[in-house]
Order: sequence, then C-alpha cells, then structure tokens
Amino acid sequence: MPTTSTAPNDDFIWSDEYLLGFDAIDAVHEEFVRVVHQLLHSKDENLLAHLDEFAAHAKSHFDTEDQWMRETAFPPAQCHIDEHAAVMQSLQEVRERVVLGDYDVGRSFTRELVKWFPGHATHLDSALAQWMFKREHGGKPVVFRRQAASAQKAFGL
Repeated sequence: MPTTSTAPNDDFIWSDEYLLGFDAIDAVHEEFVRVVHQLLHSKDENLLAHLDEFAAHAKSHFDTEDQWMRETAFPPAQCHIDEHAAVMQSLQEVRERVVLGDYDVGRSFTRELVKWFPGHATHLDSALAQWMFKREHGGKPVVFRRQAASAQKAFGL
C-alpha cells in the first residue's frame, strides 16, 4: 500500500539562512529546496516522477555551476565539481532501485540531500557565490538575513 514520506522532524523549506548574495545561485538554490521538499512529501506512486524532477533540476543546477567554475578558473573547482558528480552518481543508483519499488532507498537519499545541502552551500557554494559576485561587481556580496521569527511574522505565519 502506498505511503507518504513525511518522517518525524523531516522538512526542508527555503529560508534566508541559505542566501549567499549572488542572485543566480540563490535562485537555483531556492528551486533545489522546493524540489527536495516535494520529494520529502511525495507518495510512493509519485516518488519516481519527483525523483526525475529532482534529477533534471540537479543536472541543470550542477552543470551551470560547473561551467562557471571552469570558465572563470575558480581555484577549488575540482573538489566542488567532484561533489556534484558524486550526488549525480548516487542519484542514478537510487533511481534504479526506486524503479524496482525500493521506495525506502529513495526516501533515505532525499533525507541525505536535506542533510548535505546546508554544508555544501555554506562551504562550497558560498565561495563560488563570492567569486562570481566579485567578478561582476568588484567586491563581496552583502547579505541581509531575516531572523526566523521576523520572517514568519512578515509572511503572516
């Protein structure tokens, strides 16, 4: 019987804490969070379709960042590119298992994405965002982040 994925304490929503100050990266990261959130809450019968949506997003997202790093000779590019490739390889393996009906591995992969993203964004993508921003504007971005309570109040939550 189909189940839903909502495990206790598993949620993933966009917040200002993920802002890096380079609009192109921030926009794709917001989309990443939306797609992974959808995966987290997907029913079994929709899991493969949502996984495929994530695959399309991740390919575009990672290819764009990889291209920027190569074109601009970003110093730590290879480590960052290798991490993207590892996620895509895992995704391919997980998809093969989900096709066979192993929804638990798809759910586990999704929970790992939720754990992986903040560190990846903070350590690797933030350096890329600063690199790209400096190339375009000559300095580091200034990022203003609302406190969670302030953001909730601003949106009437």
